[in-house]
Amino acid sequence: MFRQELGQLPIFRGLSKAQLDLIDPILKLCHFPQDQVIFEQGQPADFVYILLQGGVIIQFKPYDAPLLTVTHINPGGIFGWSAALRHKVYTSLACTTRESDAYKINSLDIHLLCENYPETGVVLLGRLASVIAERLHSTHTQILKILSQGMDLDSDCGRRNGKNGRK
Repeated sequence: MFRQELGQLPIFRGLSKAQLDLIDPILKLCHFPQDQVIFEQGQPADFVYILLQGGVIIQFKPYDAPLLTVTHINPGGIFGWSAALRHKVYTSLACTTRESDAYKINSLDIHLLCENYPETGVVLLGRLASVIAERLHSTHTQILKILSQGMDLDSDCGRRNGKNGRK
C-alpha cells in the first residue's frame, strides 16, 4: 500500500489531506514473515499496528489457563493498542498467520500528534476507542464460546512456534 492510499484505511477514512499529511511521517512500514511473533504478552507496549495485508492472531495467556486465541486481525485492522492507552506492557501476544505488512506507530508519536494537533488527535483517538470497544465485545463473545465448548482450546501460534504458552 502506498502512502497516498492512507485515506482508504478504515482508521484514516474521511480525514483531510492536511490531517493525513500530519500522520504520514509517524508511520513506519514493517514486513513480517508467516508465524512471526510481533510482540509478546508482557513485552513493553511501544507501538500500535495497522495491518495492511496478511493476517495476525491475538492471543492471551491467563495465569491459570491455557493460551486463548482472542481474535484474528484482517487487513485494515488495528492491534497493539495497549501502546495507545499508555499501558507499560502488551496484554496479549500478536503473531502473523501468513506473510504480512503493517504500519507501526510509536505511542509517543501518537500522543505528540494529539497534543500538537488536537482536532486530528480527537478523531484518531475516537477511532481507536471504537476499535478497542469492538475488540472487547469480541473477546467477551470468544471467551463465552470457548467456555461453552468445554474449554476446547486451540493455540495456533504458540504451537507453531514450539511454545507451550507458559512464561
